[in-house]
Amino acid sequence: MLVIGLTGGIGSGKSSVARIFSALGAAVIDTDEIAHRLTAKGTPALAAIIEQFGSSYQLPDGNLDRARLRKRVFSDHAAKEKLETLLHPLIKQQVVSEMAEAQGPYLVLVIPLFFETGAYRDLVDRVLVVDCDENQQISRTMSRSQLSAADVQSVMAHQTPRAERIKQADDILSNRGDHADLEEHVKELHQRYLALALQRQA
Repeated sequence: MLVIGLTGGIGSGKSSVARIFSALGAAVIDTDEIAHRLTAKGTPALAAIIEQFGSSYQLPDGNLDRARLRKRVFSDHAAKEKLETLLHPLIKQQVVSEMAEAQGPYLVLVIPLFFETGAYRDLVDRVLVVDCDENQQISRTMSRSQLSAADVQSVMAHQTPRAERIKQADDILSNRGDHADLEEHVKELHQRYLALALQRQA
């Protein structure tokens, strides 16, 4: 199956793009969703995180305090590396398992930290970068979350620079307009990927 690695900076619109691909019939696997499932209440991964970082990172209801942990890892590089060492192998293992079961003309693998981890290059055939300008990244992230502009900029500082993402992309999807524009761009890519998938089968 043709596998597209979908990535982009925070607030670029990766989730919106993935939903449109899914509606068009593509198989979609999202590593963020997998990470959330793996660290849900009562899971071994959550227990390991609490063991590493302390009980203050667990909410009274037993769930992970994601906001507190996010703030920690983006202000403490050693903590970030510790968390990634713990979670990334588990996430990739689950991705490989789900890829084996995926149904569709092609697969979109959503990997926000594709360039940062380098762990998924062996699984994808093409890299699709969702792109918008940095002011849009900040405003979109602030509008959907409780993060301040400074918080968003801190996250962006830990991500691969926009210019480098664009340089390494096989395909670039501009998300600087409205949702209708985005849908049109995704539909164009969908047709291209269908054609590429057919070529692989020929």
